Amino acid sequence: MTEEFLHYIWKFRLFDQLDLKSTSGETIEVIKVGDHNFDAGPDFFNARIKVGNTLWAGNVEVHIHSSDWKKHLHQKDKAYDNIILHAVYNADEELHRNSGETIPTIEFNNRIDEKIYYNYLNFKKSTDWIPCEKQISNVPGFIVNSMIERLLPERLERKSRSIKESLKLNNRNWEEIFYHYLARNFGFKTNAGPFELLAKSLSSLILAKHKSSLLQVEALLFGQAGMLDEHMNDKYVQQLQNEYAFLKQKFKIHPIDAHLWKFLRLRPVNFPTIRIAQFASLIFNSTHLFSKIIETEDCNDLKKLMNVGVSEYWQTHYVFEKVSKAKTKQLGEEAVNNIIINTVIPFLFVYGKQKGDEKYVERALDFLEKINGESNSIISKWKALKLPAETAYLTQGLIQLKNEYCDHKKCLKCSIGNYLLKNS
Repeated sequence: MTEEFLHYIWKFRLFDQLDLKSTSGETIEVIKVGDHNFDAGPDFFNARIKVGNTLWAGNVEVHIHSSDWKKHLHQKDKAYDNIILHAVYNADEELHRNSGETIPTIEFNNRIDEKIYYNYLNFKKSTDWIPCEKQISNVPGFIVNSMIERLLPERLERKSRSIKESLKLNNRNWEEIFYHYLARNFGFKTNAGPFELLAKSLSSLILAKHKSSLLQVEALLFGQAGMLDEHMNDKYVQQLQNEYAFLKQKFKIHPIDAHLWKFLRLRPVNFPTIRIAQFASLIFNSTHLFSKIIETEDCNDLKKLMNVGVSEYWQTHYVFEKVSKAKTKQLGEEAVNNIIINTVIPFLFVYGKQKGDEKYVERALDFLEKINGESNSIISKWKALKLPAETAYLTQGLIQLKNEYCDHKKCLKCSIGNYLLKNS
């Protein structure tokens, strides 16, 4: 038996309340179970319990054994003075308040449906991809959908935490922090770290001073990436080297280590050289990028803004000095969607929350409904289980469900798990 399970039983009244009596024989009627407290202090606040003929308002504490009260030293904590009911699985000791009064206690033992507890144990023991993998097809669609929708704001809040912290540490400079996160996203999984280091080594203000010249923007980015140190014969590369040598001295900047960049096992279109060239194009084409993002109300306009190509040299190269078949090398729909989902939308969400303007929060959610869902291993598994995953609104909720609930077996806090516990 676990306290977590007993909390669930109490919260949803999943115990036999017929002829409910305290361990000392008083009639007990649960009017209101109270508000579940996930922090320190009693388990449920603001409950309303009728003990005999007296209606009490106060808090409820839940334990496996009534003797756990003393083990947890509640008798020495004033936060527990207002306990009006002690709900336990096994009443192995009578408890008293400091005044000498008996604390009313009810015992769950023999009042819990064994089937619910059996289902709970099976979920806890499960080694499947998700605990309810074999039963989820039996859950009504409206329950699945409501759970996914509930989790989307939760996922956005989780993504928001690091943005808020970064803003705090950088004098709330939205443009600079957005530039850092955008750069990290351009590295996708493999080169996210080096891309972030690159952005932090080169202020967006420096780029802004030279954004009228794509060559200078590329020189700054490739130079700071540590990719211009070697002797090369291409005229374009030599131009970059000359520009960077001057700008490096002018701004007293230092490149990151070129060995940080990973090319191995990447498709050429995903090489960091191509991603840096695309990033350079985006910066060159967009003045005050974050301001432009928050002013963009149409999702298609946002996609057009982000779907940049590369300069002429990179249309015929994947790496320096090695000619390839000509290709425009647009960022592409999947990559654009990834950047909007993982950078633009979290920033819109945080901006709306911090400015107290819900239109940005609503726009973030609206954009997610208009973008195709991601394709990754988690979503592929959900699709195999026939769950809806057409839009990013749904896939983001599904990723949150898997990572934060299923992987940690938080079935008691999940609408899907709740349904199956009671109906399997």
